[in-house]
Amino acid sequence: MTEANGSARTARSGSVQSIERAFGLLEMMADAGGMMGLSQLATASGLPLPTIHRLVRTLVELGYVRQEPSRQYVLGPKLIRLGETSSHMLSVWARPHLAHLVDELGESANLAMLDGDQIVYLAQVQSRHSMRMFTEVGRRVLPHCTAVGKAILSQLREPEVRELLQRTGMPKHTETTITDVEEFAAQLRKAEQDGYATDEGEQELGVRCIAVPVPDVPSRLALSISGPAGRMTETLVDQAIPLLAQAARSLSDDLN
Repeated sequence: MTEANGSARTARSGSVQSIERAFGLLEMMADAGGMMGLSQLATASGLPLPTIHRLVRTLVELGYVRQEPSRQYVLGPKLIRLGETSSHMLSVWARPHLAHLVDELGESANLAMLDGDQIVYLAQVQSRHSMRMFTEVGRRVLPHCTAVGKAILSQLREPEVRELLQRTGMPKHTETTITDVEEFAAQLRKAEQDGYATDEGEQELGVRCIAVPVPDVPSRLALSISGPAGRMTETLVDQAIPLLAQAARSLSDDLN
């Protein structure tokens, strides 16, 4: 190998390493709530402070990170466009899996994500039956009264869940909405053990929903089917659980 070829390969390797490190810093900032200082980033990443400074300066110049007057760094607005496009692509990738669930079970299928302290519905394939559902793409709800919310929260540490509930409260939507933290925590433990969560008319009276978390993905996602309680029988639920779990695993494979 010539010296020129060796130098080019080293330069390419260095560029790839810089990209990996830059994305690593963005992920660390996101996990920390979107704001960190240089010394915090250096401690968390194990990288030298000059390296951190160089990478962050580049991210600032590109608009992906912004420096505050406090000299802390926050995730920049340019990431919003990437996030919006990513959410759209999630719905594109999820749609075949949702359509398969509808074909097999006959009820509406949904993909939802925990965004901050709220659940947002990213994708839906409607049931062939005629019934207006409260769920629609883009709608935001609190997680304590939905099966998708419970499925996602069952994957979090209990202190995180309690902190979230303290911020959001647990407003009552119907007579079956769970408004007691201890009862809700018990439901999450059962959901974690069983691998699925249910909503027994807790968001909309007469509507039953069952959901599973999507495993091994960076975002906190869940798949669900929902329909009127009269059609969402125990037989249908028993049929739905393995199909939902299979769809969630297949979607996870698509995203990884």
